[in-house]
Amino acid sequence: MVSLSVQAAPETYAIDNEHSFANWSVRHVVAKTTGTFHDVQGKVVIDRDNLVNSSVEARINMFSVSSNHAKRDAHIVKDDYLNAAKFGEMTFVSTKVVARSETEGEITGKLTLHGVTREMTFPFKVLGFGTDPWGGYRVGLEAHTAIKASDFGYKWGVKPDGAVGDDVEITLLIEGKRL
Repeated sequence: MVSLSVQAAPETYAIDNEHSFANWSVRHVVAKTTGTFHDVQGKVVIDRDNLVNSSVEARINMFSVSSNHAKRDAHIVKDDYLNAAKFGEMTFVSTKVVARSETEGEITGKLTLHGVTREMTFPFKVLGFGTDPWGGYRVGLEAHTAIKASDFGYKWGVKPDGAVGDDVEITLLIEGKRL
């Protein structure tokens, strides 16, 4: 008897820039300030049968920062914070995925920010798949992590009297459209 095993091919999705966000929060004086980078681009490859064969390549435009305060946003992109004129893009390229279930796992990759590249591992969830109203097919993903800004060469959070903290919490909300 011959057994025929059908395996689905990995699916490639373009990150939908209009429906994807890199949200952040950081201590500011005695509270927290939050915002988003709304220009997120790249691609996600998902192997539904075996998540370990999945991958991500993402780029975030540092000039797309929004904290719901125009004057603060103009300051954030300047040299003393993001230095977006010199380091206009943050990138993440995955190198490994570990599956914890059919829809959750940990992703490891190279994060480049402010001219510094570091390996990072953080948890992610596949939120679902489905047809959109325009006849396309989509995937939803969510991931959370935290970084120390000083690990990427930023100085603002290491000053004893600094108004902005060193710990930055990040939530990625990604919607991809199948290519």
